[in-house]
Amino acid sequence: MVDSKQQWKAWLYLSPAIILLLVFTVWPIINTVRLAFLEGYNALEATWGATYNVGIGNFTKVLGFREFKTCLVNTLLLTVLTVPISTILALLIAVALNSIKPLQKFLQTIFFLPYVTNSIAIGMVFAAMFNIIGLRPDGLNADSWGIINNVIMFFGGEPINWINANSGYWANIAVMTVYIVWNALPFKILILLGGLQSINKQYYDAAKVDGTPRRRVFTRITVPLLSPMLAYVFITGFIGGFKEYSSIVGIFGEKMGPVGDPYRLNTMVGYIYQVLPDTDYGVASAAALILFAIILLVTLINMQVSKKRVHY
Repeated sequence: MVDSKQQWKAWLYLSPAIILLLVFTVWPIINTVRLAFLEGYNALEATWGATYNVGIGNFTKVLGFREFKTCLVNTLLLTVLTVPISTILALLIAVALNSIKPLQKFLQTIFFLPYVTNSIAIGMVFAAMFNIIGLRPDGLNADSWGIINNVIMFFGGEPINWINANSGYWANIAVMTVYIVWNALPFKILILLGGLQSINKQYYDAAKVDGTPRRRVFTRITVPLLSPMLAYVFITGFIGGFKEYSSIVGIFGEKMGPVGDPYRLNTMVGYIYQVLPDTDYGVASAAALILFAIILLVTLINMQVSKKRVHY
């Protein structure tokens, strides 16, 4: 406890961080809410003293946007597909890593490398893996089918047009699902592995003495005791899923879709960036608040469900 006479020193030391937080976090949030309710807001006109009506016109414009449904569906679909898959895979990998003593630190480093790698660069690598070079108009011949299609053809399968022009929507979604899951694994593995190493070993010793099968140990000991970490990665995974943007840009470019079908995979965050160059700051702010409301609702539902499933 800091002496009341010396508290000014504590505030002095904290002041740089507090000032930065107020300028770059608190004020942008307040300003976003303000702009969302200013109809027809234009930053250039506002500098010359223009005034604007307060209302919900920006929200109506966002909800009436013809591609809003596409953005919302893409966001929900990618989130629902990637979060459960990445969480389950991360749990299995973390359990496997926890049981491996030799080279454990080395393997942890390898699995964590994607987390510290630029997502755009990773997306470009994935795009090169799924890309088809010199695809003919008939869709049956190409100069190069790409790494993934070569593997598929090696095992006797037919090549798939994953991300090129005239590619199918579900092929695009499959590529994005693979990439997002792979990119989300490192953080989740790190959290779950830390949780596993904090579990009291007496539980496992008792199960070993009783001759409990490994599957039952996993479902009755590991998962319940790891439930707080699972709830955490699940909730943060949903939050990250609803903010998906850079991964799609990394694979499809700023048009967020294959050639000939731009913005096919546009998301809520993508829509916000899409309207910003047109100086529609009010519309972008309204879209940001709608996204915030969706994330808040899903987070509250997850927290309510986790109260009955999480064991502390």
